Amino acid sequence: MNTLYRYNKLNEYYKEKFGERVLKICINGHFTCPNRDGTLSSTGCIFCSEYGSGEHLDSYHNISTQVRNFFNSPRANRANKFIAYFQNFSNTYDSIENLKQKYDSALIDSRIIGLSIATRPDCINENIVQLLHSYTKKYYVTVELGLQTANENIGQIINRCYTNNQFTQAVSLLNKYHIDVIPHIMVGLPTEKFSDVKDTIKFINTHDIQGIKIHNTYVVKNTYLAKMYYSNQYEPISLEYYLYCLTYIITHISPDIIIHRISGDAPKDSLIVPEWNVHKKWVLNGLDKILKNDNLKQGIFFDS
Repeated sequence: MNTLYRYNKLNEYYKEKFGERVLKICINGHFTCPNRDGTLSSTGCIFCSEYGSGEHLDSYHNISTQVRNFFNSPRANRANKFIAYFQNFSNTYDSIENLKQKYDSALIDSRIIGLSIATRPDCINENIVQLLHSYTKKYYVTVELGLQTANENIGQIINRCYTNNQFTQAVSLLNKYHIDVIPHIMVGLPTEKFSDVKDTIKFINTHDIQGIKIHNTYVVKNTYLAKMYYSNQYEPISLEYYLYCLTYIITHISPDIIIHRISGDAPKDSLIVPEWNVHKKWVLNGLDKILKNDNLKQGIFFDS
């Protein structure tokens, strides 16, 4: 851990690993999800919008055009190295042939040094992991896996349609092929208690993971969670409570894990609640203040 910081920040990890700043190119791979196409469900997770949390992504152009458009934009001047990031929906949910074609169509510029794939645990199998491993000879490959919670009952409430055991199996397969794993967890899900947050971190700590994304639960338009909110079946958490949970999470996970993010970025035009979600600095600065004032750092209470 960089001694200047109280937790392992992703930007600093990239600088240490690659010698300079690295940015992600967020890509719409035009995937779907077994939780949306009728295989498991047709509604998706209750917090997920019709865009699969990809409202900001280009849904019109093919993958190569999206990448070229990025490099033709001012954003490409902010760094010299980039990671192709397949972000929304389940980016391993297709045939091996189609997956390879899609991934290859993103890796079209020598400045791209990494491939990051966001997906579901039940959309991971050995053939897919072997394909991903084939890219590791040239690229830094990571896989983001949705977990959200280790409470199986809450998992059913949010309609995630996969089990903790499927998450464990997916992590084990990725470990086998030495691919970095970044699970997503969410704080503030319906019926969740603080004990559930603690149990989720305890569960995460039993796995060999290399990074983590921590999100607060927010409500956006045209989701089932929005219906729950308007019918008084769901109440969002406060910023103070989220910071309390964040502090617990950071201090109880392994000191070696890279923190990829500590807040969720809801699109402003579709966010319903909580209002504080649009103020990312409140979360970043709030956590930094707590850790500094209480002299805390990542993993200080980690029980290996």
